[in-house]
Amino acid sequence: MILACDVGGTKTNVALLEHADGTWHMRRRASYPSREHASLHEIISAFLAEHPSRLDAACFGVAGPVSGDRVDTTNLPWTVDANRLARTTGLRRVSLVNDVELQAWSLLALGAGDQVTLQTGPRGAGNFAVIAAGTGLGMSALVRGDGVIRSLASEGGHADFASNDETDLALVRHLRQRFAHVSAERVVSGRGLWNVYEFFRDRDRADEPAWLAGAVADGDPAAAVAHAAMDGNSGLAQRAVLYFLGAYGAEAGNWALRTMATGGVWLGGGVAHKLLVGPPGTSDSWRERARDAFLARFRAKGRLSALLETVAVHVITCEEAPLLGAAHFAHSAIGR
Repeated sequence: MILACDVGGTKTNVALLEHADGTWHMRRRASYPSREHASLHEIISAFLAEHPSRLDAACFGVAGPVSGDRVDTTNLPWTVDANRLARTTGLRRVSLVNDVELQAWSLLALGAGDQVTLQTGPRGAGNFAVIAAGTGLGMSALVRGDGVIRSLASEGGHADFASNDETDLALVRHLRQRFAHVSAERVVSGRGLWNVYEFFRDRDRADEPAWLAGAVADGDPAAAVAHAAMDGNSGLAQRAVLYFLGAYGAEAGNWALRTMATGGVWLGGGVAHKLLVGPPGTSDSWRERARDAFLARFRAKGRLSALLETVAVHVITCEEAPLLGAAHFAHSAIGR
């Protein structure tokens, strides 16, 4: 039995999985609001108390730079300690892996129904890249060489935001008034979408509808802007969201080049799923505009634009992808 855990800034998902007949079977699963708990140890203790099991291995995907046996999480006030988790699970050792790195491992298990294709291309022997906008912006890749697949950890979301036109430059100047460092995550993330919306609203002196201001005040500002754009109820929201998707596409194209991801690029996290696929009832016209905005800047790489036009781009729609990746990683680590 494998204990798999995906630690997110908003929620922490935990599951027990078994591998049989070449397929992962999820036996138990639970989700915990991350900020309502003092530590990951507290969550795992509660889960195992409710679902006692004899574990063979465990893997924890954590948002943050993994260094040795400890991780200081990026978007939570937690320090995750592998030794303490090993004692809690009764295992000799457990694996700590960057959360988006686990999404990369899940690509080996995803089926056609677990993804939506935005751009077709060959899925061959090349590297696979993942970029995931959610609470933050994460990146990883599966790198192939000498018949071995290795995963690449990255904190690329905290690298500088790459400005490439006058709007980008104006946005960077705007954000520098608030942040000492304008990283890609300040633009391409859930919170980044709100930063982009504020920039367009303030720069253009645009009228913000009272109903939208109320929705922003009452809940998640980025979600309110996204809904207003997708429903076609606010031109301001649509301008902001379409620019945001272009910035996302540009960062995805950068990552594809940096990892030479000729095997394909996958978009993880909730933002791509919401804006590029959408819930049932999302209009085809919105999907077309959204995907065009993303792909235009994904491909716009000067002398290498022709290469990016041949790279497949997919949106991961399987909510269990990080847990599948954690199980796959833990299973492969048994006996090492």
